[in-house]
Formats: sequence, structure tokens, C-alpha cells
Amino acid sequence: MPESDSTITPSTPPTNTGARLSHLDERGEARMVDVSAKPALFREAVASGEIRVSSTTLDLMESDRMAKGNVLATARIAGIQAAKRTGELIPLCHPLPISHCEIHFEIPETRDRIRITASARITAATGVEMEALTAVSVAALTVYDMCKAVDKGMVIGDIRLLRKTKSAPLTT
Repeated sequence: MPESDSTITPSTPPTNTGARLSHLDERGEARMVDVSAKPALFREAVASGEIRVSSTTLDLMESDRMAKGNVLATARIAGIQAAKRTGELIPLCHPLPISHCEIHFEIPETRDRIRITASARITAATGVEMEALTAVSVAALTVYDMCKAVDKGMVIGDIRLLRKTKSAPLTT
């Protein structure tokens, strides 16, 4: 497992408060960051979020009675597809050929939400946190889309980066 270069938690203050924003040039205009001089490293990011749903919605999902089909299988595919296309969705994000994306769903005992966790991996000069965050976001939006006919009170939230790591490239 690679060594972690940073772990993000809600109570962690920014570490570079005096640094200028890397997506702005000297005139304050938006630009894509040049990563051409950075070494290719193994990078992984993990993000999470949730969608609050009713227990009735969960019952319908678990008994395969949703009109649009298997909600979590579709949301998983949508999240993975979105991670692969993040560079097309986020204007200044580098288009990256990610090597892996994985999405997990958890329904807690309270049966009032679906927790979504996504991880993305790559060996590249830039990280994959945007890909992991996009995967969670689109997976949650897909659940919403597939369940909106039966649940008008769904709420998507708490989407955040849990951790990102980088290390020397993995060898086989």
C-alpha cells in the first residue's frame, strides 16, 4: 500500500494558506495547471457522500420493484463512467486515463440513506481526487433520478474527499 501524503478530514485546516491558487495566472485569469514537469506517481483518492432516502424507497430497491431497474447497479456504472469523463465535465481538470475506479454502497441500520464511497487510481503527474468526487456525485444523482417518482424527499449531501495518496509507481 502506498504511503499517504495527505489525509483530508473536516477538522484539518488548509496547509498552504499563503499560496496562490494554481488555476489562476499572474493576471488572475483561469488557466489549466501545467503538470508536464511533475513525475508520474501512483495516486489514489477516496471520496464519499450520501443520499437520504425513505425506508420505503430502500424496500422497493431491495425487492427489485423500481420501475427503472436495478438502482445501485446503474448508479455504480454511472459513477465509474463519470470518473472516466471528469476532464470533460470540470473545465480546468486534466483529462486522465484512470486505471481503476470502484464504488461501494452502504445502507446503515437506520435505513434512511445510502452511503456512497468511490476510489480512483492512476499513475500520473496529477491526482485523481476530482475523479473520485465526480464518481460519488454522479452515483448519487443516478439514485435520485431512478427513485424520484417514488421519493420526493431525497437529499444528496456530505460529498467530500476522504483521502488522497501518492507514492512511487507500482511495479508488477
